Amino acid sequence: MHEASADIVIIGGGTGGIAAALGALSMGHRVIMTEETDWLGGQLTAQAVPPDEHPWIEMCGCTDRYRAYRNGVRQYYRDHYPLTAEARANPRLNPGNGLVSRLCHEFTVGVAVIDQMLGWHRSRGDLKVLMRHRPIAAASEGDRVTSVTVRNLENGADLTLSGAYILDATELGDLLALAGVEYVSGAESQDDTGEPHAVVGPAQPENVQSFTWCMALGYDPDGEHVIEKPAQYDYWRSYEPELTPPWTNKLLSWQQIHPITLESIEKVLMPDEADSSRWPLWLYRRIACRDHYAPGARPHEATLMNWPMNDYWCGNIIDAPEAEVQRHLEASRELTLSMLYWMQTEAPRAKGGTGYPGLYPLPEMTGTADGLAKYPYIRESRRIRALFTVTENHVGEEARDNRPAERFPDSVGVGYYRIDLHPSSNGTNYIDIASKPFQIPLGSLIPQRVENLLPACKNLGVTHITNGCYRLHPVEWNIGESAGILAAFCLKHNTSPRAVLADATLLRDYQAVLQAQGVELEWPDPV
Repeated sequence: MHEASADIVIIGGGTGGIAAALGALSMGHRVIMTEETDWLGGQLTAQAVPPDEHPWIEMCGCTDRYRAYRNGVRQYYRDHYPLTAEARANPRLNPGNGLVSRLCHEFTVGVAVIDQMLGWHRSRGDLKVLMRHRPIAAASEGDRVTSVTVRNLENGADLTLSGAYILDATELGDLLALAGVEYVSGAESQDDTGEPHAVVGPAQPENVQSFTWCMALGYDPDGEHVIEKPAQYDYWRSYEPELTPPWTNKLLSWQQIHPITLESIEKVLMPDEADSSRWPLWLYRRIACRDHYAPGARPHEATLMNWPMNDYWCGNIIDAPEAEVQRHLEASRELTLSMLYWMQTEAPRAKGGTGYPGLYPLPEMTGTADGLAKYPYIRESRRIRALFTVTENHVGEEARDNRPAERFPDSVGVGYYRIDLHPSSNGTNYIDIASKPFQIPLGSLIPQRVENLLPACKNLGVTHITNGCYRLHPVEWNIGESAGILAAFCLKHNTSPRAVLADATLLRDYQAVLQAQGVELEWPDPV
């Protein structure tokens, strides 16, 4: 077995992981980062999820490095894509003109920009990236994690990594389980958290948000691109969700549930089918828009299928046996393929007729053979038992009685999104409630016991409920970046995260470093 070491080891090269690496590297430390897929970026790339962002993202509410990523995406399009002069001159270019974000873009562009942002550090040797490596074990001595063993998924070789600080940026909080770090999964009890929307009665560890295997789709209006019938198509074609409150239609249907009101609503696929009561799914996460290209260079339009119809809630993959995990992952892939096949062959068209045979997968946009993302979109992971846990009572609009979110003197960043929980694995329907622009408290990044492991994505000290607003792209980036800078700060000052939280001078100095590096610690008043 081989060994390698660095000042800081980051397990997981997703959105939080790359931000953590950039933060740690900025302070002169050597970093090893691993990634299970062959793309860095997580939600932004390998999971194929256009950024979910708040309304003020162009002005405030993210770190400077996240803004640099966004600017880099736009510049990449200007430099390399045959845009119209108008599109190229637009400082707020939205490449796909999708509705979910002001920056819906192709995932290969995200990969390229991330590689650019890390390029200097990799060429100098300060950053070593191990692609296609998965953590399989961890060792501890007392309250410190001493090493993590990762397996090369290409050749099966194992490598043991050690560092003064270990950051868990895995999508499911894998290191927490491997290293014996105390954690929570699923839904906490209302008796424990006092949250209005927490579950009544005992906690429910199996109550975990659905995950989604996303797919990039193109549309050729005159084409015939029907895929082979998926193996599980007959099952998913007849599947009727059993959720509470009820889901009143088949899953593969244009009749869906409104996530806030839980009323039945009808959607359509294409913009020319929309009317005042039915909006088009195609525009929601569109990632390629013909309007940005000159005649002769206009591509087929493309969108990202991350819709209610391909959310998978039929099983929990946290702490489940490997065979069960693989069964659920395969079923989620089959669900997405079945949704495509249904749309191609059976879906009713709003203007008459059946099926959209011109729909087709876009493997060139996902880096896979079938157009499915490299990795499922994970909404909820294990979460550390932290020194401080953010609850709905700190950030929920109803729980705050319309007051601003709790102000945290130990803030290490900001974020905003609705508390958005998709249907979960125990049969609970949407929980989608308003929140207030919030802060990320340092206490939520520090485990109750372990000294040198830090969460670097959505595995921080939040609840099942508040995970719903702390899990989105710019927030995860901020969590990772602040965690990376925290580890580097502690090494520089020969201190610990716990001491930084407890010592007013150290906390003030750490927050000053964050601000100097472009991390916003509070929202403007008013937002």
